[in-house]
Amino acid sequence: MTVETLAPLIRTNGSGVFLSCHVQPGAKRTAISGVYGTSLKIALAAPPVDGKANKELCVFLAKKLGLAKSAVTLVSGQTSRDKVVFLPGVAPDQLAAALE
Repeated sequence: MTVETLAPLIRTNGSGVFLSCHVQPGAKRTAISGVYGTSLKIALAAPPVDGKANKELCVFLAKKLGLAKSAVTLVSGQTSRDKVVFLPGVAPDQLAAALE
C-alpha cells in the first residue's frame, strides 16, 4: 500500500497516526481486505461480542506495526463497524510499508 493510497485514510499529529478502519467481525481469518470509502477495510476473526473484535483489531495492528498491544488505542467506534485507532510513534510511510 502506498502513502498516496493511505492519505485519505489517516490523520497525523506529532506523536503518531490516526487510522480510519471499517471492520467486518466474524470473518474466517483476520486480514486486510482493502479500502472501503475513506477507511481501511479489515476482516476480523473475532465475533462482535464483549469487545472481542475491538481487541482483535488492536492486536492485529500492533503485530503488523511491531508495537506493543497496549500501545494501539481505539479512539472511537467501540460499538460500530467504523472505527478510528491511534498508532503512536508511527509515520505514514512506516504504516504503508507495514500494510503491504
